[in-house]
Formats: sequence, C-alpha cells, structure tokens
Amino acid sequence: MTTARPVRETATDTGSAPAPGPVLEVTGLDVHYGSRRRRRGALRGVSLSVAPGETLGIIGETGSGKSTLARAVLGLVRASAGSILVGGEEVTAYNRRQWRALRRRGIVQYVFQDPLRSLDPDLTVARSLAEPLLIQGVAPEEAAERVRSFLARVHLDEELLDRLPGELSGGQRQRVAVARALVTEPRLVILDEPVSALDSANRVQVLEILKELRASGVALVLISHDLGSVAGTADRIAVLYRGELVETGATRDLVGHPRHPYTRLLLGSAPTLHTAPADRAEREALRGLLHA
Repeated sequence: MTTARPVRETATDTGSAPAPGPVLEVTGLDVHYGSRRRRRGALRGVSLSVAPGETLGIIGETGSGKSTLARAVLGLVRASAGSILVGGEEVTAYNRRQWRALRRRGIVQYVFQDPLRSLDPDLTVARSLAEPLLIQGVAPEEAAERVRSFLARVHLDEELLDRLPGELSGGQRQRVAVARALVTEPRLVILDEPVSALDSANRVQVLEILKELRASGVALVLISHDLGSVAGTADRIAVLYRGELVETGATRDLVGHPRHPYTRLLLGSAPTLHTAPADRAEREALRGLLHA
C-alpha cells in the first residue's frame, strides 16, 4: 500500500463533545487508471472522514481527482490501495452484487451535476421520487406520503408531482434530484457540483436547503471547483490538488488561514471570500511555489 502523505490540518475549536463515529472514512486511498505499462495515478494516499450531520466540501480544479474520489466511494471505480468504510461497513473490495445490495438499502446516495442524468424523462416527479422506495418494498401508500414530505423539505409544491422533468426549471429539477436522494433516508449523500449550472437565485435556494439538512443527521459531501459556494455551506473543507489531499480543516480556519499555496491560489481567485482578488503577480508567485 502506498504511504499516505501528511495533510496540512488547520486548527479547530476544542472543548466540544466527542463526535460520533464517521459515516464515511477513507484511509490511504489510491486509484490508478490504465494498464500496468501506462498507469496514471488519479488519487494518491487520500484520507478523510465525514461525521453524521456534517457537511464536507471537497474542492479542486478539473482533473484534481474530485469525481474519481466520489466514484470510488460509490463503488464505480476500484481502489488500487487503501480502504473505504461507509456507515462503518468495509466496502473497498465489494463486488457488483454487494454494491447493488448496499445501494438498494439507500445508505449512500449520489446527486449528479445535471439532474436530468438521474431523473427519468418519462417519469413524473411523483413516480421518480417513489421509485427507490418501491424498490425497497415500501407500500405504495406510505411511499406517496413520504414523497410529499420530502418534496416539502426541498421547498417544492405538491402541484409539481404530476410534471415531467422537462417541464421543470433547472432549480426545480435540482431540488427534485436532492429530494430523490433523500427519500430513502440515507446516511450519506454525495453531491457533484450541485449548484454550478444554476443562476444566482436558485443557487442560494439549493445551498440553503443543504444547510437545513444537517439538522436531520445526514452527512453531506459537496464536490465543487467553486470555493465561494462551498465555504458558506460546509463545516469543513478538503482541498485536492493533482490527486493528493493537500489541506483540510474547519471552513473558517481554512479560509482565514490557508497554509498550502494551492489553497491560497483558490482563495485569491474567489473575490466573494476577500475584499479583492489576488493580483496577477501574487497568483504567479503561488503558481511558482506549486511547480517548484
């Protein structure tokens, strides 16, 4: 197994009660693509955890390994080394049948960047939300009741239940996708760029809904290249750079006192988190540190 490199951990508050066991625990995770002769490391020595009711933001540019990490946690790509525990269950070496059974239990759910990828265009909102419950064997009457309840939780009216995904706005589709992920009451939900395709008004609405979900105890993982959006929602942030986890810590500490040059570069490119973005000379200096 590849030895995990040390991660820069920002300081966090002390004196609080000990947190319950993590819903997600990734240790020393390596993922490689390609043949033995042309192996490419997509992830190297990644370790992180997410507690019940916690929101973890995973930040990095395209190609940093964010989506590969999500796919590994969901069993869609195989780990080359390391371990993955979901709900305390070792899933690293699960086969397709075992993963299918885990997904049917609804312990972990995934929300795509484009909700049209996860919503059947020929199913109404009501049928789409009820489907995972019916697969679990929930009675139709109970499924319908839970569908209405979770639709309300994402601030949508029942009049949308008879509509098809193509008849909804982008913001409504994304909220339906979130409701569909939540209806099985999972312990972990992974959201891939959940607001990147939305306008500012819908972006705020979806992020507010995600913040409200923490009270229910569900653990959220928000994958994004937009540090500004994640910083207002996540309890902690993990920064991926070229397949390695270079920094992680409480959001306010990481934003206020970034230690790694790549984190500082991300912050300097996000004017919503500072009074002004870093100037070109500063950004070039940070890039020089990254490539040194």
